Amino acid sequence: MNNAAAPLEVLIDELKRLPGLGEKSATRLAYQLMNLPADQTEKLVGAIRGVHAKLNRCSQCQNYTEGALCPICADPARDHSTICVVETAQDVQAIERTREYRGLYHVLYGLISPVKGIGPENLTIRELLARLAGDEVKEVIMGLPPSVEGDATAIFLARTIRPLGVRTTRLAAGVPVGSKLEQADRQTLYRALEGRQEL
Repeated sequence: MNNAAAPLEVLIDELKRLPGLGEKSATRLAYQLMNLPADQTEKLVGAIRGVHAKLNRCSQCQNYTEGALCPICADPARDHSTICVVETAQDVQAIERTREYRGLYHVLYGLISPVKGIGPENLTIRELLARLAGDEVKEVIMGLPPSVEGDATAIFLARTIRPLGVRTTRLAAGVPVGSKLEQADRQTLYRALEGRQEL
């Protein structure tokens, strides 16, 4: 490309850094963004800046929120005796779509993976254990993907939590192996929640 298209190349390179976007997808998206009307471009840029400026992690569950506590943790009608541990904030939304789970959440922001250099200290496990210090929490549900990393993380957490006298369970079969919770449909997640098992 010539110098006139250099900003487009920069945009494509930045988009390629996003997970799941290769050269073709990034190029296609860059052209779509380039063809947006100026006001729509400004709204998009403002929305991106807004999430960085206004959102932070909930002091309890680590999900994204505008205040100190997210609406789920602040809701007195939720079951505060149950915590569902998930990998990502998107997983919270996936389970919430079932409209069946009424407990709280805890977002780890990753899974234990020695191959990738991710250990327990890289996740929000310390914050989870702090939440279990009292006697309010009776059950921790492992809402982690059925993968090698998900299994390793669930087993590690179960072994760490068990001495605290808190019941640990895992989502039942129904979520396909190797898939992400955010990709599962509502009925599959509902059945997985209903059929959770002791770890």
